[in-house]
Amino acid sequence: MSEKSLRPKSDTQWLVHGQRSELVVLDVTDPMTAKAIYDSYALFEAPNWTLDGKWLIINGDGRLWRISTDGTIGPERINTAPIENLNNDHVLDPNGTHIFVSSNDGHLYRVALGGGTPERITHQTDQRHYLHGISPDGQELAYVALHREGERVVTRIATISVNGGESTYLTDGTCPVDGPEYSPDGEWIYFNSEAAATQAGHAQIFRIRRDGTGLEQLTFDERVNWFPHLSPDGKHMVYISYPSGTLGHPPNKEVELRLMDPNGGPWTTLDAFHGGQGTINVTSWSPDSRKIAYMRFPLS
Repeated sequence: MSEKSLRPKSDTQWLVHGQRSELVVLDVTDPMTAKAIYDSYALFEAPNWTLDGKWLIINGDGRLWRISTDGTIGPERINTAPIENLNNDHVLDPNGTHIFVSSNDGHLYRVALGGGTPERITHQTDQRHYLHGISPDGQELAYVALHREGERVVTRIATISVNGGESTYLTDGTCPVDGPEYSPDGEWIYFNSEAAATQAGHAQIFRIRRDGTGLEQLTFDERVNWFPHLSPDGKHMVYISYPSGTLGHPPNKEVELRLMDPNGGPWTTLDAFHGGQGTINVTSWSPDSRKIAYMRFPLS
């Protein structure tokens, strides 16, 4: 695919002049294996793996695309019309049949893995829904519920059935939260939070039980840590680490991709690069728990 396949520039997001999107695959047992399998002057974000391990699903131009894990085939568009204003939050059904997506209209949808007409899941109109996780049994979604109270933006970790209905809220909105994702055993939801912050933006990695009890902090450092993702075998967690003082999860920062035990403890840096928003917003582990996929955004 070339950039000619994308919609006109006025209707999509593009990188700054000379910047590229690099889709990278890395074996966590040997960080030196990091390899850019595809690059583009258009903005692509948030890769995750299909159940068979043969494809990566990425977001670009408000649409979904698939590309082979060696970069030789694709990107090929996954048709989600008429919902074609997707943000980069998408997760794959554990049974390999559907993709769940967040639209910039504020709602969550389900669409067949091969494409089709999306089915709307959420109907609550007093908040926006940003999807990040699906339970191991494929029956529940974890998302960020966002609404405004005057000038204040309030975010909460929430869950909802994949068939819709009422949401359950696990955090109370007193501090910013994002990136909820289930542990492979289904007992925990991991996320980033400013619950322990002494200054604005100082997010760390936390986890909480699915009933909203047992809140635990897992990272403790001066950097700003976002988007925890657990390997399918439950042995590892990766997350993106921003420089100290970063507010939110912006693009165009010098970031680190870090690996640690899901129960906390020491971490190691797998890669350091120019990136941020779109790098690793969704779970990006290969089914065999050996590899991760992520986006770099280098400047010429």
